[in-house]
Amino acid sequence: MKFASEFRDPKAAKALLAEIARVADQIGASREKPINIMEICGGHTHSIFRYGLDKLVHEGIDFIHGPGCPVCVLPRARVEEAIELAEKPGVIFTTFGDAMRVPGSKKSLLQAKAAGADVRMVYSPLDALELARRNPDREVVFFGLGFETTTPSTALAIQQAAREGLGNFSVFCNHITVPEPIKALLDDPFMMLDGFIGPGHVSMVIGVHPYDFIARDYHKPIVVAGFEPTDLLQSVLMVLRQIAEGRAEVENQYARVVPEHGNAVSLAAIADVYEKRPSFEWRGLGEIDASGLRIRPKYRAFDAEEKFGIGYAGVRAEVEEVPGCACGAVMTGRVKPVQCPQFGKGCTPETPLGALMVSSEGACAAYWQYGGARAAAE
Repeated sequence: MKFASEFRDPKAAKALLAEIARVADQIGASREKPINIMEICGGHTHSIFRYGLDKLVHEGIDFIHGPGCPVCVLPRARVEEAIELAEKPGVIFTTFGDAMRVPGSKKSLLQAKAAGADVRMVYSPLDALELARRNPDREVVFFGLGFETTTPSTALAIQQAAREGLGNFSVFCNHITVPEPIKALLDDPFMMLDGFIGPGHVSMVIGVHPYDFIARDYHKPIVVAGFEPTDLLQSVLMVLRQIAEGRAEVENQYARVVPEHGNAVSLAAIADVYEKRPSFEWRGLGEIDASGLRIRPKYRAFDAEEKFGIGYAGVRAEVEEVPGCACGAVMTGRVKPVQCPQFGKGCTPETPLGALMVSSEGACAAYWQYGGARAAAE
C-alpha cells in the first residue's frame, strides 16, 4: 500500500521487537512484574489487536486500554438525554454512526428511530447544517461527540450557522478533552502505570505540550504515536528507553503528522466557540473537573442543552449502569474485556450492553473482532 507499506515492513517490525525485548530485559520487565503502558486512544487499541502486537512484544510488556474512545466514555445519562432530544416533536436528531447503537436504559437511538423518532446518521456536522437549511420548519440537533479531534469541525459548523442565521440548528455538546482524565487516572492510587502511548489524532489538533504535566508532575514518559505497526512498536521502544535511562519526557514519534504546537486554525475555532465546563461526567470515572466543553454564551442560540432545557442546563437524567457490566473498569485499565462477566455472554456486538462493544474504537469490540470471541468461548 502506497505510503503505508514502509510502516508495515516485517523486517523493520522484527528489528523493533528484538530491541524492545533487549531493553525490557535490561530493566527487568517480566510477566510477573510487567511494564504497564497505557494506550490512550481507542484507535491504538484496535491497531494493537489487529496486528497482534500484544502477543508479539516481550512478555513483560502489558498494554492497558485507556479511556480514549469518545463514544465509550459517555455516561448512560447523556445517552438518555440524547434519546429524549431525538423523541421531541419536530426534531431531526443527527449523529455519527457509532452512537446509534449505544444502549440507554431502555433503548438506543437506533431503536428510538425504529419507534418513530427522526434520527439520521451523518458523516459531519456540515451534513446536519444542510438538513437545517432544507428543513426550516424543523429543529435539527447535531450530537456533538468526541475529543479534540472532532471538536473543530463542530465549532466551524456553529460559526457557519451563526453567519447564516440558522436558528433551527443546534448542537448537543458532548465534546471532551484528553489531559484531564489522564490526570484523574494518575491521581488514582490503584492505577499502576509506567508510561503512555499518546493519541495521534488528538495531538494533530492540540500538539504535544498539553501532556507536559505527565512528565513534569508525575514523572511518567509519554510518546505520541501513529497507528501503523512500526509506529506503535517504535513508540513502545521509546517509552522503554526513557524508563531505562531514568527519563520522563514527552516525545513525538508521529512527527510526520503531529505539529509540536498543534493546528492554529482548529485551536482558534475551538477557543472562539467553546469554554470549559466546571465538570463533566465520564463513564467509569465520574465527574471530572474541567474535562468537558460547553458552547460559549455568544453562541447560546446553537446550544441544544440551553434551547431545550436538558442535560446540565436542566434536570440531569439519573441512570444506573447495567449490573455486571464492566465498561468503567475496562476503560480505566482495571480489567481486560474478557474479564467482564458479560463479555461474549450477555454482551456481544449483536446484543451490546455497553458502548465498548459497539464503538469502532471500543476495547471490547477490538477483543471480539481480533480474537476475543474465541477467548470468551474457551
